[in-house]
Amino acid sequence: MKRFSFNLQKTLELRRYREQEAKAALGRAVGVLTAIENRIQETAVTRHTAARQRFADPAAMPAWDHYIIRLDQETERLTQEAARAALAVEEQRAQYLAASGELKVMEKLKEKREKEYRTAMFAAETAEADDRWREKVYR
Repeated sequence: MKRFSFNLQKTLELRRYREQEAKAALGRAVGVLTAIENRIQETAVTRHTAARQRFADPAAMPAWDHYIIRLDQETERLTQEAARAALAVEEQRAQYLAASGELKVMEKLKEKREKEYRTAMFAAETAEADDRWREKVYR
């Protein structure tokens, strides 16, 4: 029996590659967003600690106030950065879903063609076996 050959195999491989690249890009974007969210958490913990220590030394209160203001500004900047990173994650997710969808279409097409091929090969083999049997019986 002749082996099945999918004539769009290169296209299928290209789509697999594109899906893997999109998946990697999505992973990188999620990593960036996670790092920003972690920095926001760290800044919040630092601000909380600074707010508590602010009252420990009345002479240092203005310095702590400036430090807390700077931490608030840093949190605001990180929040804006997180919003941009979240948009980038959504863009990457959309690209990954598109690439994954294209790959699935090609895989389904390959499966369909392989099934058709196997059905045709089975029919041909059955017909050939029937012909041999008839030749044997009617000799």
